[in-house]
Amino acid sequence: MAKEKRIPKHKGVYILPNLLTVASLFCGFLAMNWVVEGAYEMSAVAILVSCLFDGLDGKVARLTGTSSEFGVQLDSLADAVAFGVTPAFMVYHWQLHQFGRLGMLAAFLLMACGVLRLARFNVQAATTSKAHFIGLPIPAAGCTLSTLILFTPYIPESLAQSVLPMFTLVLVYCLAFLMVSTVRYNSFKEFGVFKAHPFSSMVTVIALFTMVASQPKFLGFVIFAGYIISGPIYTIFILSRRSNKLLGKSSKELS
Repeated sequence: MAKEKRIPKHKGVYILPNLLTVASLFCGFLAMNWVVEGAYEMSAVAILVSCLFDGLDGKVARLTGTSSEFGVQLDSLADAVAFGVTPAFMVYHWQLHQFGRLGMLAAFLLMACGVLRLARFNVQAATTSKAHFIGLPIPAAGCTLSTLILFTPYIPESLAQSVLPMFTLVLVYCLAFLMVSTVRYNSFKEFGVFKAHPFSSMVTVIALFTMVASQPKFLGFVIFAGYIISGPIYTIFILSRRSNKLLGKSSKELS
């Protein structure tokens, strides 16, 4: 029997996911330019748009069957710039420069831990569960700082001048260490709950979308802050209890 010829996919299908990745990289570059001009809110919005493109490139690659090792590496390099270098550069010029070397160390640590997080993810991607991330994802860290800048107008002026700089410094150190930690974060890649309850899930998503659309600057930071807190809560209180139950069952079986 003659071998069937495999019809190659159109080259445009392969280019589309990589173009979205490059668009994410461009938004990160654009954000740095706005930092230099002192337009911190515009820089924060550019990082959030970069996160949107970063989420779309993977989805498009999977839907079109064009995932490749080249795309994975390109995505990691773009993430290192858009969510590592750019947020560190932005937050240093926005608040951390007031602390001198301590602030510079915090900004560098944010960038370095983000790059380490990406390298560890690439190595462990094939062997770890897709349901949870190990360590805080670097886009979440960058978007948290971006939404904090957009949230600033809701902070009283007295607190913004006295408390906000120190809060930002502590937050940056926490984000850096969470990225290289073993804390589990939900990846939202497994939709068992949504499949089991499609109607109620749809209503919940619509309600959340309406709330965020009504007050995006306020609720954006609240949502990302909640996601950051969810990791330690899940790891300490839920995951540890499950492991203790498994250990108890295994010890009973051995006895």
